[in-house]
This record gives sequence, C-alpha cells and structure tokens, in this order.
Amino acid sequence: MSDTLEQLFAQSGHDAYFGEPVTQLEHALQCAHLAEQAGADTETVVAAFLHDIGHLLPPELSGDYMDGYGTVDHEKLGADFLREQGFSEKVAQLIEHHVNAKRYLVFKHPDYFARLSEASVKTLAFQGGPMKPGEALAFETNPYFRGILQLRAWDEQAKIPDLPTPNMAHYLKMAEGLV
Repeated sequence: MSDTLEQLFAQSGHDAYFGEPVTQLEHALQCAHLAEQAGADTETVVAAFLHDIGHLLPPELSGDYMDGYGTVDHEKLGADFLREQGFSEKVAQLIEHHVNAKRYLVFKHPDYFARLSEASVKTLAFQGGPMKPGEALAFETNPYFRGILQLRAWDEQAKIPDLPTPNMAHYLKMAEGLV
C-alpha cells in the first residue's frame, strides 16, 4: 500500500498545487505536519497527508478537471480509493468532506470567503458553491464534523513555500500502520 502511495506522489507530487506557491507533495506534507503539531491522532494526521490524493490518481481513475485546478470530486475519488486500500472510515470521511467544509464555512461565516486563496475561490464554483441551509444542517450531524473542519483549516494554511516538514517516508510509515 505505501508503495502505491509513494508511486502516486512520485508521478505527480512535484506538480504545482493548483494556483498555489507549493507542490502537491509540499502541500500534503505541510498539512500533515500541522495536524501532527496540533497533537492529532494518527488517522487524522494520515488523512491530512492524503486529503488531496484524488488529484494524484491516474486519469483512468479520476474524472473531469476544473479548468487547471485539479480533479472534480477529488475528495470523493480519493476517499473511495483509500477505502479500497483498507483505510478506516474515519480517514475516508475526513478526506471525503474537506471540500464540504469549505462550502460549509463560506455559508456559515461569510468572512471566510474573503480569506480563501484565489485558487480556492475558483474551485468553489466547481464544488457546488456555498452550502444551502439544509445541506449545512445535515453536514453538522457528521460524526467527524469537528475533525473535518480542523482538516480544512490545515488545508488552507499548508501553502508556504520551502517550509521545513518531516519527509514523505515519515507519513507513509504512519499510513502503513493503519492498513
């Protein structure tokens, strides 16, 4: 399993992270590092590391693209891929709903929209825009709601060029311990 993940990062991890000043791998490492620094459990750290794995899947496993901003439904594709690899439902749920967290936060806290990067604003339109009130109420009942929002916060912060982090092997070893 870690060979598969390592291969995905080797193939696409050095690609630019859609409109941001970091690569896919740097973004993943920074997000996981933020989770680890916050004292998150291993499943949450691994979810932070792999939250955008859907962007790295080969074309035959992925769907449409968002005009240069990655794969449409990357969160669902990534979560389903990781479920098939044997990851827990917690890891899958955190990944599957990190985009919904953005949609929720834009709905619930209009000032959140102003803090989004240009790339996040552009992808929001592809991702369904702000949630509607009924969607938000349903989202709030997800048993991983708080963790999903926390992952979203790390996702937004993990865009700093040349930030020192542990290497990929560190997080791959953590992931290997979960399956």
